[in-house]
Amino acid sequence: MVDIATRVHNHKWKIDPIVRSLIDTDFYKLLMCQFVFRRYPETRVTYKLINRSTSLPLADLVDEGELREQLDHIRSLSLSRGESTWLRGNTFYGKRQMFSHAFLEWFEQLKLPAYSLERRGDQYELTFEGCWPEAMLWEITALSVIMELRSRAVLELLGKFELQVLYARAMTKIWEKIDRLRPIEPLAVADFGTRRRHSFLWQDWCVQAMIEGLGEKFSGTSNCLIAMRREVEAIGTNAHEIPMVYAALAKSDAKLEQAPYAVLSDWQQEHDGNLLIMLPDTFGSEGFFKNAPEWAARWKGVRVDSGLPEIGAERALRWWHEHGEDPAEKLVIFSDGLDVGDIDRLARGFSERTNVAFGWGTLLTNDFRGLVSDGALDPFSLVCKLVEVEGRPTVKLSDDANKTVGQDREVSRYRSVFGATPSRYRDIIV
Repeated sequence: MVDIATRVHNHKWKIDPIVRSLIDTDFYKLLMCQFVFRRYPETRVTYKLINRSTSLPLADLVDEGELREQLDHIRSLSLSRGESTWLRGNTFYGKRQMFSHAFLEWFEQLKLPAYSLERRGDQYELTFEGCWPEAMLWEITALSVIMELRSRAVLELLGKFELQVLYARAMTKIWEKIDRLRPIEPLAVADFGTRRRHSFLWQDWCVQAMIEGLGEKFSGTSNCLIAMRREVEAIGTNAHEIPMVYAALAKSDAKLEQAPYAVLSDWQQEHDGNLLIMLPDTFGSEGFFKNAPEWAARWKGVRVDSGLPEIGAERALRWWHEHGEDPAEKLVIFSDGLDVGDIDRLARGFSERTNVAFGWGTLLTNDFRGLVSDGALDPFSLVCKLVEVEGRPTVKLSDDANKTVGQDREVSRYRSVFGATPSRYRDIIV
């Protein structure tokens, strides 16, 4: 196990790569990438960095030259032979050869497209434009780079013993959380913390702690590189960007209304079993369930990723019951800003009625709250969102008003089409 404090203290290289592999990304990105590679290989898209924590001056904290070096290094990466072998030969969700020969041949030759970076006041404007299957792979890696560069900027001010004490306290904090999780029965919790982690080494340490501390209750990690190295399950299905693209390409309001279900139909053609997990909140969960086709109720489960989690879970259970499905045979995955108290509360509230799982993200891999003065290492809410498809603006409504993405006019049109009333504003920590 790496001595993280010493490793940080000895940071002397001109460029110390934060991202060392194209599979240092979330598993759902690769599943979606193959899906897009087959269906929309030439569709042009644009992703944009969005700092929701606007009071945090990223451009003052993160050096532009270092950021460019790290992003340029990612563009030099290609899939290694060992990584390719793992993707070709490993079993994912009980299925061998999850990734096709054609997709992996393309992935082995991939170099990520160019980026655009400009400083705007105390923030950065960072965008990625290109063919969808190429540009989409920037999202997780770019977020990981910026989060770790911010961490490094703070850590550079600390001496060797300060770093030792800091990481000792952080490790104790994580282990105390694991101690609180251990008695929960039943429990299935995975690491979902790649995109806003403190650092790669810290995420890797957290996964090792979960392996030892939780045993079979730790279901795996979303990070492909760590899953490969630590020989645990790679976890993930799909995310909001697919329905956002389908919706943006819809040529009428009637087609727009059906876009989320077209996604389900196409995804179902590719996958079955545990990969049939729907994400209903892209344009508002209430409207999604109200208008969902009958066949969608046969899907394995639902991921609750915004809004009050109890309301989201109850809505899904009620919908299954109304469509003649037994909620006890379904799966609800909670994944929005979770910490130990949330996991405990939701497990106790729903595990007797349905199968429950948890994707534990930033507050696993980046909870340094209270460990550095002035909250200098506290996590913040940084995202990289799809903002344009073939020149058309995208929209995400969410079940939280302050997660809404899109131009005001388009947001209003989407609310009308999907019958989505403006959701409440909640404090978004991560």
